[in-house]
Amino acid sequence: MIERYTRKEMGRLWSLEEKYKRWLDVELAVCEAWAGVGDIPEAALKTIKEKAAFDVNRIDEIELTVKHDVIAFLTCVGEYVGDEARYIHLGLTSSDVLDTALALLMREACDLIIGDICLLMDVLKEQAYRNKDVVCIGRSHGVHAEPMVFGLKFALWYEEMKRNLKRMQRAREVVAVGKISGAVGTFSSITPDIEIRVCQKLSLSVEPVATQVVQRDRHAEYLTTLSIVASSVEKIAVEIRHLQRTEVREAEEPFSKGQKGSSAMPHKRNPIGCENLTGLARVVRANAIAALENIALWHERDISHSSVERIILPDSSILVDYMLVRLKGIIQNMHIYPQNMQKNLKSSYGLYNSQKVLLAITKKGVSREVAYDMVQRNAMSSWQDGKDFQELLKSDSTLKQYLSDSEIEALFDIREYTKYVDAIYERVFK
Repeated sequence: MIERYTRKEMGRLWSLEEKYKRWLDVELAVCEAWAGVGDIPEAALKTIKEKAAFDVNRIDEIELTVKHDVIAFLTCVGEYVGDEARYIHLGLTSSDVLDTALALLMREACDLIIGDICLLMDVLKEQAYRNKDVVCIGRSHGVHAEPMVFGLKFALWYEEMKRNLKRMQRAREVVAVGKISGAVGTFSSITPDIEIRVCQKLSLSVEPVATQVVQRDRHAEYLTTLSIVASSVEKIAVEIRHLQRTEVREAEEPFSKGQKGSSAMPHKRNPIGCENLTGLARVVRANAIAALENIALWHERDISHSSVERIILPDSSILVDYMLVRLKGIIQNMHIYPQNMQKNLKSSYGLYNSQKVLLAITKKGVSREVAYDMVQRNAMSSWQDGKDFQELLKSDSTLKQYLSDSEIEALFDIREYTKYVDAIYERVFK
């Protein structure tokens, strides 16, 4: 079911054609609700439902004169319906239609992005298990720390995407709210019963209390959620970019046959996809700030939010959809180099075992401070002189008072670093 969702479909969702379709859905739902309580004749409702239509170009033409998009839309629809159009928009203010229809669009956008996240999670899980036994060096501050397995990187991202999935589900619930309560939300020309009927028809929740508009903290939650998702994508992209650096080269994004990396240097294989995702995340986060600015409106409503939303809602939705789909392709087809991981493991002379040596000495009754100085002295010598850390420890007469050669060798067993990987996987993928 999810496979049919594409970037093209998200773009279509935010087209003028689709926006006006949702407006018409709302208007027809209101007409049905009025007919249900006897305020619109059944014959009139039948005519409206059969004839109601619109033409985007005609709406644009009318709007040039009336300078009001909803009036232009209603005028266009009226041209199709005829005399019975007098029953359309009965008791409504423009924002009743705009905000309720916008809820329908945002809900559909959430569904698309939720689908994208699920597909990305499938690929992350696949790579996590494929690389579950591939040992690599773990890094903190970009410096060798201790060994891990490469699959844990994907497991970490999978777990984060689980949280993003929950966030998007929560955002979907928050934005899927309709409002059919009139000019300042007091039902002056309509009834709460009509609002309930309309929202039930459209499978939306009812806004418990509104002004002329649905309050914009809801839209801000949607956009800030998108910004978190985009930031998670950036996080993954930045890690791949680091792994692709020539000095590391443990993994790299796909590089297809015939692809060129540089106009000047034919050897280049640049992480352009991940760099692209890194940049786009900045746009999505910036749009979230604009959404937060939209929360504060004058009294029961002003129009300052409207122009902003016409940009940030489509743009952020389309961008995050694109980012998730592109990242999925990168993760699915990325090149991974275990041989370089082994080479990098060896490049720090076994220094990643320093903590195990430290703890072993303290278990012999030596204070942590003294033990730390003992281990660090040998570690710094290993760094500076490029000597094997284990051999330096074995030749340290002071340290040898506490650890034998066989005890030191046992501390350098790399299996000690991977013995709980299964337990971690069980937590993530159970």
